[in-house]
Amino acid sequence: MKTLKKIIVGFVLFLALASALAFLTGNQHLFKAVATTYLVGKTGPSIDEYDIFENRTVEVGDPQPWLISKNYNKKNNEKLHQEIEALKPAAFLIAKNDSLIYEEYWDAYSENSLTNSFSMAKSYIGMLIGIALDEGKINSIDDPVANYLPQYANHPELTIQHLLTMSSGINFDESYENPLGHMAKAYYGKDIEKLNEKYTVTETPGEIFRYLGGNTIILSFILEKVTGQTISQYMSEKVWQRIGAVNPALWNLDHKDGKEKAYCCFYSNARDFARIGKLYLNKGLWNDQRVISEDYVTESTCPAYYLKDGKGNLVDYYGFHIWTTYYKDLDIFFFRGIKGQYTIVIPEKNLVIVRLGKQRSKEFVNNNPSDLYTYIDFALEQ
Repeated sequence: MKTLKKIIVGFVLFLALASALAFLTGNQHLFKAVATTYLVGKTGPSIDEYDIFENRTVEVGDPQPWLISKNYNKKNNEKLHQEIEALKPAAFLIAKNDSLIYEEYWDAYSENSLTNSFSMAKSYIGMLIGIALDEGKINSIDDPVANYLPQYANHPELTIQHLLTMSSGINFDESYENPLGHMAKAYYGKDIEKLNEKYTVTETPGEIFRYLGGNTIILSFILEKVTGQTISQYMSEKVWQRIGAVNPALWNLDHKDGKEKAYCCFYSNARDFARIGKLYLNKGLWNDQRVISEDYVTESTCPAYYLKDGKGNLVDYYGFHIWTTYYKDLDIFFFRGIKGQYTIVIPEKNLVIVRLGKQRSKEFVNNNPSDLYTYIDFALEQ
């Protein structure tokens, strides 16, 4: 009995010491992280946890349901289908010639399920920058960031384009394993603006590609500044309503009435995610109405060959917050999330592919998770 009491007292003292240390070192986010992961049997973020954070709604307008192809779900490749099912999918959808030609859901997920986009949201922020540029709210992507955010006045060399191409030279980190890193604090913390103030330009902007969510967060601050709206409001008004989304989306906030976690955490469903793919497939047009300029769509989906990555390789796989690849003689671009969220556009084949799920391949091919090519191969047979 005395031994048990000592164990309990020791555990309580340990918790008290750990709590004090977390507060003293500015790592209060750890309480949220532990409470929503390890204490409920998880080891990290999942696609189903919008309800553990504050959210802002991205409102819909007049819904425009997808057309259904006469060949809907008629073709299947069993080998590729087994590969798709091996990585815990939630949804898989293919649109061809503006109609749904294939659609499948797993477990309790459906066409109305809200799941986390993770880093596909980065591409949405890049898109909103393009719209703000079209509207004249941003003068040029070559503008110094300091023109919009005075806190960067000491770095006039840093431009909006550097943020878009992940070449800002700012010393963010992107480790998802480090519980004390920028991403953990951004995801579980309560003040994303204050967090970003701790990082600064330490490398020459425009030279080295480093994929860092902090760049996207800065872009979101610029959008708020020039539009006078929240990111969710601007997304709703300029995109979500105009492309006929059926379901309201949710965007996680850092705290109640706070700021969107712009680098991730946009919750929607496969059919509505696919609409943004269709918008880009049609070069910024929706039902003959211009949503975003064709020039910006073209530029944003073109690789930033003028950059090198940390290994000295030319960046032939990333544009303005959009990934690219060349596969089977096809130019392909796509939005990508860490758990295997994809919106893939193949212009030459008039295809849009959406895959949502809980895992992606650990093997990389041409800077991309190898499962990306499984989804493309399956779609090309439709």
